[in-house]
Amino acid sequence: MPLPDSALFPPGFSSTNGVYALEITGIGEILQGKFATDEQRQINFIDNLSVTKGSHQLKFGVDYRWLSPFSSIFAYRQFVQFSGMACPPTPPCTGYALSGAAPGATSTTAAVAASFAYQPAALLVHNFSLYGQDTWKISPRLTMTYGLRWDINPPLKGKNSANDPYTVIGLNDPATMTLVPRGTPLYDTTYGNVAPRVGVAYRVGDESHLGYVLRAGFGIFYDLGSGSLGGVSSYFPFGATKIIPSPAPFPLSAANAAPPVVTTNPPVATMLVADPNSKLPRTYEWNAALEQYLGSSQTLSLTYVGALGRDLLRVTNLYNPNPNFQFVNVTSSTATSDYHALQVKFERRLSKGLQASASYTWSHSIDIASTDAFANYLNTSSFIGDPSIDRGDSDFDIRNSVAAGVTYSLPTPGSNGATSAVLGGWSVDTFVLARTAPPVNLVGGIFFAAGTALYPRPNVNLGVPKVLYGSQYPGGKVFNKAAFTASPNGQQGDFNRNVLRGFGATQVDFALQRQFPSAERLRLNFRSEFFNIFNHPNFGFPNNNLTGPLFGRSTQTLASSLGSGGPNGGFNPLYQIGGPRSVQLALKLEF
Repeated sequence: MPLPDSALFPPGFSSTNGVYALEITGIGEILQGKFATDEQRQINFIDNLSVTKGSHQLKFGVDYRWLSPFSSIFAYRQFVQFSGMACPPTPPCTGYALSGAAPGATSTTAAVAASFAYQPAALLVHNFSLYGQDTWKISPRLTMTYGLRWDINPPLKGKNSANDPYTVIGLNDPATMTLVPRGTPLYDTTYGNVAPRVGVAYRVGDESHLGYVLRAGFGIFYDLGSGSLGGVSSYFPFGATKIIPSPAPFPLSAANAAPPVVTTNPPVATMLVADPNSKLPRTYEWNAALEQYLGSSQTLSLTYVGALGRDLLRVTNLYNPNPNFQFVNVTSSTATSDYHALQVKFERRLSKGLQASASYTWSHSIDIASTDAFANYLNTSSFIGDPSIDRGDSDFDIRNSVAAGVTYSLPTPGSNGATSAVLGGWSVDTFVLARTAPPVNLVGGIFFAAGTALYPRPNVNLGVPKVLYGSQYPGGKVFNKAAFTASPNGQQGDFNRNVLRGFGATQVDFALQRQFPSAERLRLNFRSEFFNIFNHPNFGFPNNNLTGPLFGRSTQTLASSLGSGGPNGGFNPLYQIGGPRSVQLALKLEF
């Protein structure tokens, strides 16, 4: 039951300007209060000019963006974590929620406790782009498109000097790392971000005589370069953190619960910085395709797609690098990615009541970091370490995927009015999806650095099977807990990233509908839809935390594991693939 604010917050704070968080590992988390109010103010100037001259279609454009996000975050936050609910059979019992429940026992002690104080901040971002492009129709069968784009994306800064973030020097030797004067850019602006693009299409024959089209393209694309740096306003110098030494008596004393003083002087509890030598992330993309006409209504295409990402953003964590810093989150352009795919696609436009589309994709995506945001807390290596220790299959790597959809308008049997009234206007739809399993990244446990949760990978025990198979396990397999050992606190394990795989997915959906004859401006439509009509079981991601009692097992359906909607993110499971069979009936009146 929700507790009154007076039992949770120190004087001067309440749910209107603070957040109280209590977490019990394996049980859940209680959150009470206001987290943040965010505003985005944006000015955007865009102008485009198109000129057609002979066989050339010229386009020129300019795009300037001024963004000033403002975050009114909570003024106070208290975080308390327990290792579990009841004490384990063997001591020590410290850090468990019920450790002090016995009569006459000392007060309960928390495994982790911290208080935080924050002040609002307003940031400023500029982006400027120019482009020029020409589509040249060299002949009725040959078309070429080529152009250049130029991007200038300076690092974000404060809207005024009081809102400027701090940064550091000495990242190459964290033991000597120090703050630099406020207002120093997070990294140097680069001006050579010129991105060429070119594409060619050549047609042989025509659509009605088994003709075909050859297409090829290449382009370079630059990203904004900010990534998770947008979170600088949540940490030093806009906030302060106070870690209460563990074990902390709970409830917290007035002194422990009191907010820390926000200051611009070291020592620094937590801050976000960028490598001053960072570059704008860029991607080289290319493709080649053969599209074959199969009559006037059908096409079959074979496409190769490649993409190389270079200087991609990667988050690295420095934990107690020197006495002036407890935790530093570093964004650097030290990640890469490689993607290759073969795509086969068949399409039939609506003809004679039949419309269809089917595709198969084989792909492989490898990278050092699949996101430039805080999910890379899994990487706890030193900033000066080798980024390739995180190189592996991408989080979203799906090796094989098949998707097909068919819509067919059923012919009306007979020709009399009664038969048409009963059996006319029916159509069926079906959709089939099948894909192989995505990777699962194992974590060996959790430890806290300046109130921030970090999840290093475990060490692997050689000679022990990593996966066990059998009908007694959900989905027929489970990760073997005996094959892994948690790494020492604060160290990255030797088990590589994204080695193991979860579960694939297969689902067939079916729909039957009828369009009832009606007045000229009215249409009545009945539709019955069957999702996962064969009730094929699809399992969610296995539990990846080695410390959990259900490690390695799938505990929910795929639909539930993809999100729960609302504040927890994702769509409602009813609208995701991978749930149990469900039926939906609809009667729609269109006018």
